[in-house]
Order: sequence, then structure tokens, then C-alpha cells
Amino acid sequence: MVEFECTWCGKKYPTDTLEYKCDCGGLFRLNYDIPDFSKNLIDTNEWNIFRYRAFMPFEGSSYKSVTLGEGLSPIIAYDENLLMKMDYMMPTLSFKDRGAAALLTHCIDIGVKSIVQDSSGNAGNSVAAYAAKLGIECEIFVPENTSPKKISMIEAHGAKCHVINGNRDYCADECRKYVRESGKYYANHVYNPYFYEGTKTYIYEIYEELAYIPENIFLPLGNGTLFIGSILALEHLLSSNLIDKMPNIIAIQSEKCAPFAKAKSKNLKRIPEISPESTLAEGIAIGKPMRDKEILEYIYKYDIDIVEIPEEEILPARKKLALKGAYVEYTTAGNLAAYEKYKKENDIRGKSIITLCGAGLKSDH
Repeated sequence: MVEFECTWCGKKYPTDTLEYKCDCGGLFRLNYDIPDFSKNLIDTNEWNIFRYRAFMPFEGSSYKSVTLGEGLSPIIAYDENLLMKMDYMMPTLSFKDRGAAALLTHCIDIGVKSIVQDSSGNAGNSVAAYAAKLGIECEIFVPENTSPKKISMIEAHGAKCHVINGNRDYCADECRKYVRESGKYYANHVYNPYFYEGTKTYIYEIYEELAYIPENIFLPLGNGTLFIGSILALEHLLSSNLIDKMPNIIAIQSEKCAPFAKAKSKNLKRIPEISPESTLAEGIAIGKPMRDKEILEYIYKYDIDIVEIPEEEILPARKKLALKGAYVEYTTAGNLAAYEKYKKENDIRGKSIITLCGAGLKSDH
């Protein structure tokens, strides 16, 4: 049986509910029985994230009408110590296609015909693309500093794009206000736990491709979509006795917007109120992440380090990646800048892996 459970009070909800959060204000997680991870359960006939559907809460074959061939991105070496997973090699040029494919599969399974979402660009683009394929009406709210190319891509998929004067957090507030007034389904990548069922395939792929998990995993952390999905998958591999310990996880934030770093420095259970500054790393510039309590619990449970991207190192890092053949957006370049900063300040042993999660053509302002 698959059900939603509130992460705050534990109240259960059926997964076909149109509510996007619990009555108490808490967000949902998914509860369902999941078999131990085994390569024998991977459907190698599927060349998309649904090759791992044995470990996902889907029944039937509705995913076949959804998939755009997302996932299965290659892993290449940056140098002898650092690996890069080329996760911008996706239908809409960002890793968010993993989550969008899973979320839209859920949408068609429960008969949703019209959706609304807020985004800094990439998630909105992904959701708009999959909704277009399925004939689902789609509206996306983005903040005014969103890359014009991301807005153009959203509109190209036939979605209505609302550009909101204000930062990312204000945009999200305005979107949720519109959802409450319109009654439309909030297909949001932060609130809806089905999105994480897609992003957790990032780790499954690493394990399948390498036959091991690198000692150090660097994960960008804004709202936490890749972070939470990766933790879920790593916990699954751990409980399946395929890895003997949690790898060293390093969360990446912008120095201009680092609520989790500030919370951890003071051992807080909730993030403090901050005023985000303008940053090139727009994809993780989230001052009020809605799953802060849940993410902080993971940070303390696994003693996760947090490194802040030096703003002045983003463009040099982008150039370094381009000279390796990888042309990425600014937020993605920040992952390399963060790795280099962390390496200077810490004794890193073994292999490390970063994600190249967004293509450069999407963020040329």
C-alpha cells in the first residue's frame, strides 16, 4: 500500500489527495514497501529512470506514456580524483527531468488535468515539457531574475509562464496563493514527494554504472530535491547491505544564500530567517526551503558538511569545465568551485563525484 505521511505529525493521506500539505502545515513523505536493491530487479529493457521502477511506488505501465528518455547520464573523470555525472544530458537539459517524469506519472495516475508550479527555471521547464507531452494544462511561476532562455523554453512547451517581481521565495508564496484561489493541482518539486522518487535514481545510476559508491558525494542544496532523493537512495543501498556505511556527503550552498550552513553553525533545528543576496547560483538561491526541518535532520544524522560557493569562483569554474568539454550553467559551475574550496580546507580521501546538473545554454544571460 502506498500512502502519504506527514513529516511533522504523522497523519496519513491517500496519494490521490489534491492537498499538497497536511492540515498541520507539514509536508508529505511517501510510505510503501520497497524490496532490497538488486541489479536483478533493474529492467534493462528500459532506457530511462523507470528501469528502477521495482524500487518506485508505481504500478502498471502509465510511465511509458510519460518518459522522454530521461536518466542514464554518463560519468566521466575530471581528473584522477574527481568524477562528474553529466546530468545535464537530459531532455530539457537538467537533472530535474528525473523528478518531473516521476511526478507527472503520478499526475496521470490520479487523473490530474491542470497543474501549477513555481520554479527558478529548470524544474518549471521540466514539468512544462512532460505536461505538454501528456496534454496536461500547465502554468509556471518564476522570479524576475530567471534566465530569459529558461522562460522561453517553458513557453515553447505551451505552458503559461508568470514572471513574478521579486525573489525566488516571494515567487513561491505567490504561486501557492494562486493555487489556493484557483484550486488547481500544485505539482511542485519541493512539496510533492513523488518528485524525489525520480531524483533518487541519480544514486541508483551511479551504483549501477560504477558498481560502487564514491567515498565523497557533493550535492547542491537549495530546496533539496537532489539532496533528499540521494539520501533516500543511499539509505536504501545501506539497508540492502550493498554499501557498509554512508559516504561522506557534502552539501553545497551559495555564500550569498546559505540558510542551512547558518543553521548548522548554531545547531538549530529550523533555518534562521535570512535575506538572500543576488548570486549567479540562482538554482540554489532559496532563502526559505520548505523542507528545512527534514533536511536538517539528515544533516545532523549523517554529520553532513556544508560548503559555501565563493561567488568570484563561479565563472572561473565554468571556464575550467568548458575547457574539459562540459558547458554548464552558473549554478552547476558552482559545484566545481565548492569542491575545490572544500578540497583546500579538508583532507579528502578516495574518489569524489559532483553533478553537472544544468546545461550552459540555459543560463546565458
